[in-house]
Amino acid sequence: MEQIVNGTDGGRHIAGAPLTTTLSDAATPELLRRAIDERIATIRPMSTPIDQITRSADSRRCKSMQVEYYSVDTKKQKAILKSAASNARKIGEAWAYDIVTDDNAIFDVSETILAPGIIVNDSTREPLMLYVQDKSDTALVVVPINGTPDSEGIATMPSLMTGTMLVRMGRAAAELDVQSPQFSAMPKKARNNCQIFKMQVEQSTLQKIADKEVDWRFSDQEEAAIIDMRQGMEKSFLFGAKCRLLNPTKNEYIYFTGGIWNQCDPTNDYTLNDEISEATLIDICARAFDANTGSRHKILLAGSDLLQKLSNVERSKVFAASETRAVYGLEFNEIRSNFGTLMVMHSEVFDQCNHSGDGMIIDPDYITKYVHIPFNVETLDLRRSGQRNTDAVVITEASCLVLRYPKAHLRIISI
Repeated sequence: MEQIVNGTDGGRHIAGAPLTTTLSDAATPELLRRAIDERIATIRPMSTPIDQITRSADSRRCKSMQVEYYSVDTKKQKAILKSAASNARKIGEAWAYDIVTDDNAIFDVSETILAPGIIVNDSTREPLMLYVQDKSDTALVVVPINGTPDSEGIATMPSLMTGTMLVRMGRAAAELDVQSPQFSAMPKKARNNCQIFKMQVEQSTLQKIADKEVDWRFSDQEEAAIIDMRQGMEKSFLFGAKCRLLNPTKNEYIYFTGGIWNQCDPTNDYTLNDEISEATLIDICARAFDANTGSRHKILLAGSDLLQKLSNVERSKVFAASETRAVYGLEFNEIRSNFGTLMVMHSEVFDQCNHSGDGMIIDPDYITKYVHIPFNVETLDLRRSGQRNTDAVVITEASCLVLRYPKAHLRIISI
């Protein structure tokens, strides 16, 4: 009788029976699945870049059609001054003032604040820095570190205009301080649905293929079916709308997955009004590679109209010459800037879904695929059931994509 036994260092072994795909799948479930995904990924990958990228990376198994996950954000780094400094008073050996910003909550006691637009020393171009001495429900109590000195040489607050940008800086603690104001990052809970994607192929010679999942030899008909299935999945992964619908005929719920286009943070969108200049491209890169938004290499999937505009940009020393790079089984043209590198490729799905002038910059490090039913092939014996004189193969996968850090991704919208 066959047994699956554990090895001395975490491995698993088959005893008492020859190795079969059934035993192999029981002992190492991901072995054959990984091989199947690799086979699928070789079929017309340029047509389905999102599916290609997520299939090439590791996916997460989920036990339900409804996926709950947490997306992590970071604390805001900037605020805008809403009213001029007021209530000047001496606190110990320093002048203190009340200021009000459009988001006082992001500042904590003991933090320092930089006002990069307020220059306190013309010769060195040194900007104003403030120290948060205290805070109330309505205002921040700040002490100027390097403001205009009074008659005693104590720094006072220079003129601060409404609309001045204030940037969070590092904390400054006293020698005997062992604590500081608490900081906790609370992840935001979100949900998505796995969608059951299916494709049926009927052909009299498919039985042997279903018996050897890893050693698939795709016929033209099968390959066409896989291409069509992946293109449908690509569109759902990008632009699908999340929903759960009760089918009254079958009395079953149907789950629809939400696309990553709709998961992006809309406050981070970039709007294009006209042709793209080098300055516009620099601005896009600055937004995409902001200090809080992930890795230094990101992927831009573009519709044909957006790609044409990008191709017409005259580049100077700011951008390196375009280079070709192959990764995930895909071929990209690189745009290198001082902010980071964009790997650009055309997406057929954007054109097909009326987004030819749009694009999406994604960070592969912050996109996750959840799989409820891994890609599998099931053989239906329609001959014995009296339906048709054929053998049928049904290809199924239930999965969804989620953005774990929405602000690491950027939608480019042409209006």
